[in-house]
Amino acid sequence: MAGYLSESDFVMVEEGFSSRDLLEELTLGASQATTGEVTAFFMADLGAVVRKHFCFLKCLPRVRPFYTVKCNGSLGVLKVLAELGLGFSCANKAEMELVQRIGVPASKIIYTNPCKQIAQIKYAAKHGIRLLSFDNEMELAKVVRSHPSAKMVLCIATDDSHSLSRLSLKFGASLKSCRHLLENAKRSHVEVVGVSFHIGSGCPNPQAYAQSIADARLVFEMGTELGHRMHILDLGGGFPGMEGDKMRFEEIASVINSALDLYFPEGCGVDILAELGRYYVTSAFTVAVSIIAKKEVLLDQPGREAPLSPPHTAACVALTPPLRAEENGSTPKTIVYHLDEGVYGIFNSVLFDNICPTPILQKKSSSEQPLHSSSLWGPAVDGCDRVAEGLWLPQLHVGDWLVFDNMGAYTVGTGSLLGGTQACRITYAMSRVAWEALRGQLLPAEQDEDAEGVCKPLSCGWEITDTLCVGPVFTPASIM
Repeated sequence: MAGYLSESDFVMVEEGFSSRDLLEELTLGASQATTGEVTAFFMADLGAVVRKHFCFLKCLPRVRPFYTVKCNGSLGVLKVLAELGLGFSCANKAEMELVQRIGVPASKIIYTNPCKQIAQIKYAAKHGIRLLSFDNEMELAKVVRSHPSAKMVLCIATDDSHSLSRLSLKFGASLKSCRHLLENAKRSHVEVVGVSFHIGSGCPNPQAYAQSIADARLVFEMGTELGHRMHILDLGGGFPGMEGDKMRFEEIASVINSALDLYFPEGCGVDILAELGRYYVTSAFTVAVSIIAKKEVLLDQPGREAPLSPPHTAACVALTPPLRAEENGSTPKTIVYHLDEGVYGIFNSVLFDNICPTPILQKKSSSEQPLHSSSLWGPAVDGCDRVAEGLWLPQLHVGDWLVFDNMGAYTVGTGSLLGGTQACRITYAMSRVAWEALRGQLLPAEQDEDAEGVCKPLSCGWEITDTLCVGPVFTPASIM
């Protein structure tokens, strides 16, 4: 092992108890706390991250993963991924500083933001980070002045018109402008070593990767013709992180492998990278949030809309058919629950990803218990902090806990970690099987970096993927 992660960094998983047992222990402890405020907290299964990594190696054996730090910069995640041998894709000084603080060498860091502050370019130069990206002349000029020894990767635009998050609206050079940029780099004595792209997040069409790989091949030929030593292809991100996503990771991998075989066949001397964030951490994190206030609101009150009936509610937690409390002839009403976290915090996916979070009740309810039209709101004093609406829930009370799965992406900020404070506490856990996989060196040992400061490809250690897919269990005695 490389020494990034130790047993003291997480709760060890043993047989006999489920992850829900861990959550119950943690919520019970939080509820019984006599000092301080009751705040939301995360439970992070680092074993899930390990399983995702082995799956990646199995599906994309020619691609080296780099973790996108902005997605989740929590220390437990960074340490386990560093232990697995990943590189790190950083968008700013704070992220570069964070990964170097845990001991990651500069040779495993890529500064991937195409639009950089001059001060941060100088920071990268000072700390030995040599691989940077660009997509315009102004950015190239800044690097020439502030980091002349940098190796540049040209970021090209993609057709991300069907993606939920369209990055090409902001980043990426058009194919028409690539030759001019490559010529400009050559005149400025800056070496361009590769091409990168990003199809955006939530893309429903895996063929977008194939088209972008084909476009990258054209840019490679332009660069080689102009005398650049092109040898890095960065596939960017956009890989799904949840099992229920419309596009499965295996489908995307199949399309990518076929495109690589066609345009960048094995043995062509090109180092193929990918930047993954959501893929690694989305499903690994669960958050527990407490109810801090509640009130009943009549549906005929101005500004209120009738709730969705349970069969048509995506985030419905009701049983079917539900026993609806409003069917007794009383005036229809809805219950508004206020949580200690909202859309300006860990539930920002409601605003940015159009997600409707589905709560899991920590307290088991009877099948005969009536269900009430309900909505969940954050603590902000405005009308936009709405977490979920159209839910049918049993009667809940102040102090009760709601649990939300798939909460690992863009919920933990790098800035708060560098500042020494974290808004939501994180309890890390890992199955003993996953831990033994790391300790037993089932992954290959570190290899020397090449001359361009990029680590060598990982060989496959994915044979134990099926074993690692066993659901994690936790020992409550070691929790508190």
